Parts: sequence; C-alpha cells; structure tokens
Amino acid sequence: MVHYEEAGGNVARRPDLVGLTVLAMLSIRNSHPYELHRFIVDTHKDYVTGLPRSLYHAVEKLAGEDLIAPVETTREGRRPERTVYEITDEGRRELSTRLRTLLQDPGPERRTFTAAISLIGVLPVADALKALRGRAAALEGTLAGLNGHLKALEDEGLPEVLVIELDYQRTLSETELAWVRRLVERLEKGELTWTGTVNRELLAQVLDES
Repeated sequence: MVHYEEAGGNVARRPDLVGLTVLAMLSIRNSHPYELHRFIVDTHKDYVTGLPRSLYHAVEKLAGEDLIAPVETTREGRRPERTVYEITDEGRRELSTRLRTLLQDPGPERRTFTAAISLIGVLPVADALKALRGRAAALEGTLAGLNGHLKALEDEGLPEVLVIELDYQRTLSETELAWVRRLVERLEKGELTWTGTVNRELLAQVLDES
C-alpha cells in the first residue's frame, strides 16, 4: 500500500516521501525527530521539503497508523523533552512495500525515484534487484510506446516542432533506462552491495559527525 499526500481536499498522486524517509531511518536505529532532521539535512535528502514541520507531521501520522511507536522520552539539560521512536513490524512491511513500488514503477514525478534510490540500502539486495529489473522492463515498454507514437505522427506529416516535447520525454526515458541497466549490472556483479540493510554503524557515524 502506497500512501499519498492530500492537498486541497483532493488526493494528489504524490507518495509520502517524508514518511518513507522516517520509516527508512527508523528501520536502522531508534531515533527522535530532531536526530532524524539532522540526518536528512546532513545527508542532503533534498527531496524532503517543508522541514521541520513536514517531518514532525510525518512522525505524528506514522505513529497514528501504528507504523512507528514511542519507546522512551529523553531530556538533555534545559532542552525540551524528546521522544524516541522505533519502527513496528507493520512499519517494516509498509516500508518494504512502499520502497519496492517506487523503485519498480516509473511515475510522472522523477523526484520519487531519486528518493527511492537514496534509500535503497534498507532493502535486501535481491529485492532491490527485482524492483529495478521491473522498472527497466516498464521503461522499455514506455519507450516502445513513445517511438510508435512519434512514428505515427511523422507518417501523418505533423511538423516536428509541434511534438518536440515527445522527443524530450523519449530522451529522458532512454537516459534513465541506461542508468538503471548499469545499476542492475553492478548489483548482479557484486560491484555494489550491502548486507541486508544499511548498518547501524554507518548511520551512527553520520549523526555523530554532524
């Protein structure tokens, strides 16, 4: 199940990238929202917008859906209390489903793929490979459709300048397909790999250095 953000009373076809990122980070280590905020900023997850409000809203929403749960409340000196959260078993399943869907299914907004790729390390390599192969197949289908459409328009004698945006879309899809194929090849050869999920030590290193 992929959750979508709501805007103006209508459901916008836009995956909840902030919530996805929170789930991914909590799948590695229990954290409080301020720590998650630091990680997002320090690792340049620029697809996450509206900070810090969007982050706290996502945490509240995920907790309400029982995808994450509070485990303790801490206080350092005179600072406000901070609630530490952990991901639930349902949250892990939801994270896997959301992330695999975004990796596999090309959507109209390329920002979602950027987000999915940036969090790919929380999936087992085999799951990531399967999703990326699915994306490559979908992109091949998209390109076949675009090529056929452009050929039909050309045969009708339509001036190229009136459909040049279709050539632009085709070029973007060709470039993305080539990149995905290279990534799949690297994963298949073991040139890029990780064990199960991005390890806790890596996250701790990023947070401790910030």
